[in-house]
Amino acid sequence: MPRLSDSMEEGTIVRWLVDDGGEVARGDEIAEIETDKATMTFEADAAGRLHRLALEGETLAVGAPIAELLGEGEEPSGGDSGAGAEGSAGGADAQEPASAAAEGDAAEDSGEAADGGDGAAAPSGGGETERVPASGGAATAVAEAPTKAGQRVKASPLARRIARERGVELAGVEGSGPNGRIVKADVEAAAERGAAAPAAANGAGAPAAAAPSGEAAGGAKGAVEVVEPTRIQQVIARRMSESKATIPDFQVRTEADVTELLELRRTLKEHDRNASVNDFVVKACALALREHPKANGAFADGKFQLHERVNVGVAVAGEGTLVVPTVFDADRKPVTEIAAETRALAGKVRDNAITPPELAGGTFTVSNLGMYGITSFTAVVNPGQAAILAVGAAVKRAVPAEEGDGFAFRSLMDLSLSCDHRILYGAEAAEFLARVRELLESPWSLIS
Repeated sequence: MPRLSDSMEEGTIVRWLVDDGGEVARGDEIAEIETDKATMTFEADAAGRLHRLALEGETLAVGAPIAELLGEGEEPSGGDSGAGAEGSAGGADAQEPASAAAEGDAAEDSGEAADGGDGAAAPSGGGETERVPASGGAATAVAEAPTKAGQRVKASPLARRIARERGVELAGVEGSGPNGRIVKADVEAAAERGAAAPAAANGAGAPAAAAPSGEAAGGAKGAVEVVEPTRIQQVIARRMSESKATIPDFQVRTEADVTELLELRRTLKEHDRNASVNDFVVKACALALREHPKANGAFADGKFQLHERVNVGVAVAGEGTLVVPTVFDADRKPVTEIAAETRALAGKVRDNAITPPELAGGTFTVSNLGMYGITSFTAVVNPGQAAILAVGAAVKRAVPAEEGDGFAFRSLMDLSLSCDHRILYGAEAAEFLARVRELLESPWSLIS
């Protein structure tokens, strides 16, 4: 498993692009791999015959073998590491080597590691450990339950552990994972069905209570569909949980009068120089970050880390996910260059072509929901940064006129800054946000 980003710890084989046994040349794309940041294609670094060791859908730690490139007449160096079972009729038998079974189980289970809290890949021996009963022979029956055909049950170590704890016979569970492998959700669903049966038996002699109107047979909520998150969604969940659990955050909020900025946008558009409101916000933040180094830093290992470069991340919604591509050295770029760059990055996100280097290195983040008509919201600080700015939609509002006693309509935009209180204090955050507002209200200063 290649390391495709600095923060990557494990990856998921989304799709093999070359058949098992197929010939490849150096530079050929052989697989699509989902990392913690994006789905990328992996290229062969040499020519040869591809011998696949991992199944589609399997998640493995960085450095774990996923395939071999064999020379002419060369045979695979070892046994199948999970992928071999894909080509065998009926899967592995009950006497298959424990190491191969454990390796396949551990690889599949690492995709469910978010349930364990740290998201790390399971140890290579995890599957074998799960086969050792914690107490008594019943656990052995659960972990080693054969199918009716006498074949070993395909189940992840996490699924086996839950089955053992909740007394679920794996032989009677239908797997929804890759190649019918039983995963956590399958065991939990089977356990719920098993719990419902005794309840029904205990109430057999009592008159059935009338179900509330609209209540489905499966309960008040009706049928429940359990959806496994993608690798990226797992990482987002883990990082947001990490943020809320470890960062003592607070918010400061203000409104910026962007009437002149909107006029400037129209002028630029007439001269074929398009820039969105968000592009101006990115530029304003970049200049303010240069003046307020702690807002461009992070708290780590009990120390303040102050970054030399000003790299502003821009939150972009993808299909079922959220990623933050980076505008590097945003303080040194004119707003029109920032505009062209953010459009290109957003296009790559939509096309699922964004690369890990384009998602790395951010020192601050801007999240804008104004295009959805959202006027204000609070964003979650990204771990490794000091703050994130949430930008709302510009709304026309009557405000006191600068001259006389009347009112004038102005376009006002909400800005909410979420901060890590370990590095940014209230007054510092207020000064930074006031500077961003000042720059947005003098938009001509952001052109160059």
